[in-house]
Amino acid sequence: MLKLTGIGKRFGGLTALEGISFNVAKGSITGIIGPNGAGKTTLFNVATGIYPPSEGAVLLDGRDISALPSESRARLGLVRTFQNIELFGKMTVLENVMVGLHTQSSSGIFSCAFRMPWQMSEERRIREKAKEWLAFVGIPELEDVEAGTLSFGKGRLLEIARAMALEPKLLLMDEPAAGLNSRETAELAELIKRIRDLGVTVALVEHDMDLVMDICDALVVLNLGTMLAEGTPREIQDNQAVVTAYLGEE
Repeated sequence: MLKLTGIGKRFGGLTALEGISFNVAKGSITGIIGPNGAGKTTLFNVATGIYPPSEGAVLLDGRDISALPSESRARLGLVRTFQNIELFGKMTVLENVMVGLHTQSSSGIFSCAFRMPWQMSEERRIREKAKEWLAFVGIPELEDVEAGTLSFGKGRLLEIARAMALEPKLLLMDEPAAGLNSRETAELAELIKRIRDLGVTVALVEHDMDLVMDICDALVVLNLGTMLAEGTPREIQDNQAVVTAYLGEE
């Protein structure tokens, strides 16, 4: 589904990523882990078009998307959530998800301004679809609540609902469990599995090792901007180089 080949990223004289190459298999849940400063979020930013790679290529379903902007990648099915929740705080929960359905809208400014019949029909369809995604993540009762008043955990669920509204092929999640308590994290794990069961491939950056060991099919370990290891959760758990990177020498 996603192939990264020789990805490098430099900011002036600082090398943030160097020689990163791995595949995210279709239908899998793949975790990208590593100590703080390893380059995980930078890698996601390159994959989603926020940063252009200094070298290497990003391929989605065999297509080179390295030069495409983020919005074009989203239309092709590459969608992400953020480490710091990015919501429209003054809009309702339902309206936030409706924004995520923008790729399914064809109405222009004039049809919206004059409330043309086809525009109103399209908006009703988008509204109903948004409600379905709120039900999917488990917060249908919050549709009329202002998004800025949500708790952190509910805001995370809203961000996931909005991302799913784009009907992604591949969903990248940047530290989805950050700030969640143990109950919310367990519920998140089940939600990610249900997303995978819909046919959506998932890749996530995460520090919660219990979560990634529970739900991931494969793990990629970064350290200081380079690939340290790649394998199944069990293989990574037994990898001495990974243990050393996290905990240091005995």
